Amino acid sequence: MIKPLLLAVSLVVTPAHAAGPSQMSLLYDLYRNGQKLGQVTDTFTRSGSRYTLVSETRATGPLKLLWPGNIRLESVGMVTSQGLRPTRFQHARSDAPNKLATARLDWKQRSIDYSYKGESHQANGLQNGAQDQLSQLYQFMFLPKQPAAFGLQVVSGRDLHDYRYARSEGGAIQTPLGTLNTQQYQRITDKPDEKAVTVWVAPARNNLPVQVRVSEDGVTLEQRLVRASVKD
Repeated sequence: MIKPLLLAVSLVVTPAHAAGPSQMSLLYDLYRNGQKLGQVTDTFTRSGSRYTLVSETRATGPLKLLWPGNIRLESVGMVTSQGLRPTRFQHARSDAPNKLATARLDWKQRSIDYSYKGESHQANGLQNGAQDQLSQLYQFMFLPKQPAAFGLQVVSGRDLHDYRYARSEGGAIQTPLGTLNTQQYQRITDKPDEKAVTVWVAPARNNLPVQVRVSEDGVTLEQRLVRASVKD
């Protein structure tokens, strides 16, 4: 998934009837600066209170030279009464297996153990509601309610960042599920060189992310939903 989301919340594990789907299979077209780059396939499965979320990006066509290998993100964790609580995140590239990056979230110790290129380090200060790069996009579907503005920590395979988001009307977007009215969550940035992130979710479809846009260093990557299978 694009590198690109929640809220400081309690960590009580939810029972089996928790909000949010039990399975999802989603396909997005991926664009780079307006030109189609490839596709992103996301799958979500839940067994009881545990979940696995996998995202695989494959470049196709003439722009494949810019992205020669497939990218695979994986988020594993728990579904709680306040949303997703990741316990492990991995970022892998098929063309560079030595660059496998792993982050393990220890909620008892409030720390994150990182592993990258055979080296490891630990970061402290893990806060309630923290998400990883992948789970942040789907946390919207599992929150008990949608905030108008919020802050959260976002864990990548190598570091930890503080993000702030504000909600606004996102307009109508054509999707394989029909034309959907959306709400837009946009990252509030303090510096011009910070990564800009915008996510459009569809309230009528349990806040499914239907479009994601990330801009950084003069490059804009955008995902647009083209196929969706969601089971409660």
